[in-house]
Amino acid sequence: MIKLTTPISKSDRLSLKSGDEVLLSGIIYTARDAAHKKILDYLKSKQESPFEFDGQVVYYVGPTPAKPGYPIGSCGPTSSYRMDPFSVELMPRGLKIMIGKGDRSENFKDILKQTQSVYLVAIGGIGALLAKSVLKSEVIAYPELQSEAIHRLEVKDFPCIVAYDAYGNDVFHK
Repeated sequence: MIKLTTPISKSDRLSLKSGDEVLLSGIIYTARDAAHKKILDYLKSKQESPFEFDGQVVYYVGPTPAKPGYPIGSCGPTSSYRMDPFSVELMPRGLKIMIGKGDRSENFKDILKQTQSVYLVAIGGIGALLAKSVLKSEVIAYPELQSEAIHRLEVKDFPCIVAYDAYGNDVFHK
């Protein structure tokens, strides 16, 4: 088990290998389809992203509302392929680590290798259990998107598996 704390250095990112089990701690950001589109639109119009990409992690999730006394509701990963059109444009702009669920397109994998990015997967269907790793949650951008707003999550020992490493190895096609 590899323990990493965000922001993740380039050397730590490049040391990850397909199949490695990882426990993430620190800050991660949530973003799904609508948020990815807004981020890309902002960057294309020369505006800043709501958070710095360098060393950060984006988690494809639309969390459910938090119950009283908890920072977040269920927060299981969403299918990642829907982010592929946005991710291939964001990786060259600095997004290097993403968490989601499922296989990705060939185009995504090509850009991932070119940019030495990494794709992690979280286990689907256990969103309530994953929520136990979230210590704090706050909406930092696009509140109008509701569950798809960008959240800044503080996590401790958030479990992931390296699906694609920076060299193109992957757990789906061994």
